[in-house]
Amino acid sequence: MSTKSATITIVVMLAISFFIAVALYPIMPDPMPSHWNAAGEIDGYMSKFWGMFLMPLITFGLFLMFLAIPRIDPLKANIAQFIESYNLMMVLLVAYMLYVYTLTLLAALGYQFNMTSMLLPAMGILFIVIGFLIGKAKRNFFIGIRTPWTLSSDTVWAKTHALGKWLFIGAGAVSVVCAFLGEFAFWVMMLSLLAAAFVPIIYSYILWRRENPA
Repeated sequence: MSTKSATITIVVMLAISFFIAVALYPIMPDPMPSHWNAAGEIDGYMSKFWGMFLMPLITFGLFLMFLAIPRIDPLKANIAQFIESYNLMMVLLVAYMLYVYTLTLLAALGYQFNMTSMLLPAMGILFIVIGFLIGKAKRNFFIGIRTPWTLSSDTVWAKTHALGKWLFIGAGAVSVVCAFLGEFAFWVMMLSLLAAAFVPIIYSYILWRRENPA
């Protein structure tokens, strides 16, 4: 996906979210649901203004950050090598944020559903796509599995991301299945995600030690 098409897609999604926030504002309750526990039940609220506008504003801020990263990274030439994948990831992350926002609005309007069950399949798909995308990432300071050891070696970076790719895809598959596991689903998903996050860190150190024996 080109940077131009990704930018246009995100701007349209953000414009729709702000339009919905303004259009629905008069009929929304105050306070609004803002937090759910691991069982998918509402356990926190915030004022109507922030309930309507906080998520679109955070998403807009993330969008600006995503636009800046390829320009400010000292290794931006490497990011240019996987920019199409980077742009796709940017679009998917924004779409996920706005999906969460949509669920929040529906809950505030009185629709009954289990938030965990609604989120887990979307999170799983996001993790799977991120897994494929980080498998294409070249060494940089912002995107991917960034440890002192991956950043110091292209070889360690490549091997670590080859493993990380499949760990994230596995965590994504587990998250999708977890939507059907009931009350323990959130914790099973978290364990799989923690494994996907921390195993590559340890692995990158082992690879670096092999390249740099004491």
